Amino acid sequence: MSKSLKRVTAALRDVGIDSTALEMSAETRTAQQAADAVGCALDQIAKSVIFVGQDSGKAVLFITAGGNQVDANKATQAAQEPLGKADAALIRQQTGFAIGGVAPIGHLNPIRAFLDPRLLEFDEIFAAAGTPRHVFPIDPRLLLKISDAQVADFIIDKK
Repeated sequence: MSKSLKRVTAALRDVGIDSTALEMSAETRTAQQAADAVGCALDQIAKSVIFVGQDSGKAVLFITAGGNQVDANKATQAAQEPLGKADAALIRQQTGFAIGGVAPIGHLNPIRAFLDPRLLEFDEIFAAAGTPRHVFPIDPRLLLKISDAQVADFIIDKK
């Protein structure tokens, strides 16, 4: 078991959540790949999108429904600081995860997090478990709580 997967599993166990990471036969690097592998709706996939706070230099996590995209201006408003694109090195250094397997929990360092309200419309969602082939099922209200996220409107409006 990879170090990243162990951190996610431990983070779930430490808060008393019995959720087993599922190993998929195909990669789950994208929300569509994950939805296809799991056999769920695209919006049931919790994408972890990382930006960097330009004032703080710290990673900021936006957990969004798989079919939604983060609006950079709305994200900046939610974070209350200018945001920039986070590169792979910053993401790995601050979260401990590689792009394509960034989990919403189990980070190496505390991270500010925001959650897309669309995820709360489901009884169960699936999030990356630290590798490009593992996801874990969870009630989105539990994910909100254990990720210490704030619900915010940060998605691009669909027309």
